[in-house]
Amino acid sequence: MSGSSVRAVGWARSLPLNSGVKTARDWAREHLRSLGWTERAPQTVDAVLLTISELVTNAHVHAHSSAQLVLTWDTRCLHVAVHDNSSHLPTRRPPSDERLGGRGMLLVDALADEWQARPCPDGKIVQACFRPPAPGSGTDGA
Repeated sequence: MSGSSVRAVGWARSLPLNSGVKTARDWAREHLRSLGWTERAPQTVDAVLLTISELVTNAHVHAHSSAQLVLTWDTRCLHVAVHDNSSHLPTRRPPSDERLGGRGMLLVDALADEWQARPCPDGKIVQACFRPPAPGSGTDGA
Protein backbone atom coordinates (compact mmCIF):
# COMPACT_ATOMS: atom_id res chain seq x y z
CA MET A 1 0.00 0.00 0.00
CA SER A 2 1.32 3.46 -0.81
CA GLY A 3 1.74 6.17 1.81
CA SER A 4 -1.53 7.86 0.86
CA SER A 5 -4.77 7.16 2.64
CA VAL A 6 -8.32 8.34 2.40
CA ARG A 7 -9.69 10.23 5.35
CA ALA A 8 -13.42 10.39 5.62
CA VAL A 9 -16.06 10.95 8.24
CA GLY A 10 -19.69 10.00 7.92
CA TRP A 11 -23.02 9.84 9.63
CA ALA A 12 -26.22 7.90 8.94
CA ARG A 13 -29.81 8.39 10.03
CA SER A 14 -33.01 6.49 9.30
CA LEU A 15 -36.08 8.68 8.78
CA PRO A 16 -39.35 6.75 8.94
CA LEU A 17 -42.40 7.99 7.05
CA ASN A 18 -43.77 9.61 10.20
CA SER A 19 -40.65 11.73 10.73
CA GLY A 20 -40.62 15.26 9.44
CA VAL A 21 -38.17 16.69 6.95
CA LYS A 22 -37.21 19.24 9.60
CA THR A 23 -35.78 16.35 11.64
CA ALA A 24 -33.45 15.52 8.74
CA ARG A 25 -32.39 19.15 8.29
CA ASP A 26 -31.73 19.69 12.00
CA TRP A 27 -29.73 16.47 12.23
CA ALA A 28 -27.65 17.39 9.16
CA ARG A 29 -27.12 20.98 10.34
CA GLU A 30 -25.49 19.69 13.54
CA HIS A 31 -23.06 17.56 11.56
CA LEU A 32 -22.26 20.43 9.20
CA ARG A 33 -21.63 22.57 12.27
CA SER A 34 -19.17 19.96 13.56
CA LEU A 35 -17.26 20.33 10.27
CA GLY A 36 -17.19 24.11 10.69
CA TRP A 37 -19.33 24.69 7.60
CA THR A 38 -22.04 26.77 9.29
CA GLU A 39 -19.45 29.48 9.94
CA ARG A 40 -17.20 29.04 6.86
CA ALA A 41 -19.74 28.18 4.17
CA PRO A 42 -23.27 29.24 5.18
CA GLN A 43 -24.58 29.38 1.59
CA THR A 44 -23.30 25.87 0.96
CA VAL A 45 -24.98 24.73 4.17
CA ASP A 46 -28.26 26.23 2.94
CA ALA A 47 -27.87 24.37 -0.38
CA VAL A 48 -27.15 21.09 1.41
CA LEU A 49 -30.14 21.48 3.73
CA LEU A 50 -32.53 22.34 0.90
CA THR A 51 -31.27 19.33 -1.06
CA ILE A 52 -31.80 17.09 1.95
CA SER A 53 -35.34 18.45 2.27
CA GLU A 54 -36.07 17.64 -1.36
CA LEU A 55 -34.54 14.15 -1.33
CA VAL A 56 -36.18 13.07 1.94
CA THR A 57 -39.51 14.50 0.78
CA ASN A 58 -39.19 12.54 -2.47
CA ALA A 59 -38.53 9.33 -0.50
CA HIS A 60 -41.55 9.90 1.75
CA VAL A 61 -44.03 11.29 -0.78
CA HIS A 62 -43.15 9.64 -4.09
CA ALA A 63 -41.57 6.37 -2.92
CA HIS A 64 -43.93 6.00 0.09
CA SER A 65 -40.84 4.84 1.94
CA SER A 66 -38.70 5.60 4.90
CA ALA A 67 -35.48 7.36 3.97
CA GLN A 68 -31.95 6.46 4.98
CA LEU A 69 -29.83 9.61 4.96
CA VAL A 70 -26.05 9.31 4.87
CA LEU A 71 -23.60 12.22 4.97
CA THR A 72 -19.97 11.54 4.11
CA TRP A 73 -17.18 14.12 4.07
CA ASP A 74 -13.98 12.97 2.35
CA THR A 75 -12.14 16.35 2.56
CA ARG A 76 -13.05 17.15 -1.05
CA CYS A 77 -16.79 16.64 -1.25
CA LEU A 78 -19.71 16.29 1.10
CA HIS A 79 -21.73 13.38 -0.24
CA VAL A 80 -25.43 13.47 0.66
CA ALA A 81 -27.08 10.14 -0.08
CA VAL A 82 -30.72 9.20 0.42
CA HIS A 83 -31.91 5.63 -0.02
CA ASP A 84 -35.57 4.66 -0.38
CA ASN A 85 -37.45 1.49 -1.31
CA SER A 86 -38.65 2.55 -4.77
CA SER A 87 -36.77 1.46 -7.88
CA HIS A 88 -38.21 4.41 -9.84
CA LEU A 89 -35.34 6.84 -10.51
CA PRO A 90 -36.06 10.57 -10.19
CA THR A 91 -36.03 12.79 -13.24
CA ARG A 92 -35.94 16.51 -13.75
CA ARG A 93 -39.27 17.77 -15.03
CA PRO A 94 -39.76 21.19 -16.55
CA PRO A 95 -41.58 23.64 -14.28
CA SER A 96 -45.29 23.92 -14.88
CA ASP A 97 -47.97 26.40 -13.91
CA GLU A 98 -50.40 23.46 -13.97
CA ARG A 99 -49.02 21.51 -10.97
CA LEU A 100 -47.77 22.42 -7.52
CA GLY A 101 -44.86 19.99 -7.25
CA GLY A 102 -42.28 18.55 -9.56
CA ARG A 103 -39.46 21.02 -9.08
CA GLY A 104 -37.40 19.12 -6.51
CA MET A 105 -34.82 17.59 -8.81
CA LEU A 106 -34.49 20.90 -10.68
CA LEU A 107 -33.53 22.43 -7.34
CA VAL A 108 -31.10 19.62 -6.56
CA ASP A 109 -29.55 20.03 -10.01
CA ALA A 110 -29.13 23.77 -9.44
CA LEU A 111 -27.77 23.47 -5.87
CA ALA A 112 -25.42 20.47 -5.96
CA ASP A 113 -22.07 20.41 -7.71
CA GLU A 114 -23.22 17.09 -9.15
CA TRP A 115 -25.83 14.46 -8.45
CA GLN A 116 -26.74 10.98 -9.57
CA ALA A 117 -29.39 8.36 -8.96
CA ARG A 118 -28.80 4.66 -9.23
CA PRO A 119 -30.85 1.56 -8.61
CA CYS A 120 -29.85 -0.89 -5.93
CA PRO A 121 -31.32 -4.31 -5.03
CA ASP A 122 -33.87 -2.88 -2.59
CA GLY A 123 -34.71 0.51 -4.11
CA LYS A 124 -32.51 3.38 -5.18
CA ILE A 125 -29.94 5.81 -3.91
CA VAL A 126 -29.89 9.47 -4.87
CA GLN A 127 -26.58 11.13 -4.10
CA ALA A 128 -25.53 14.76 -4.35
CA CYS A 129 -22.01 16.17 -3.96
CA PHE A 130 -21.18 19.56 -2.47
CA ARG A 131 -17.74 21.14 -2.54
CA PRO A 132 -17.27 24.05 -0.17
CA PRO A 133 -15.58 27.17 -1.48
CA ALA A 134 -11.83 27.39 -1.05
CA PRO A 135 -10.74 29.25 2.08
CA GLY A 136 -10.47 32.96 1.41
CA SER A 137 -12.34 32.74 -1.90
CA GLY A 138 -15.07 35.06 -0.65
CA THR A 139 -17.68 33.12 -2.65
CA ASP A 140 -19.72 31.90 0.32
CA GLY A 141 -20.58 34.87 2.44
CA ALA A 142 -17.01 35.74 3.40
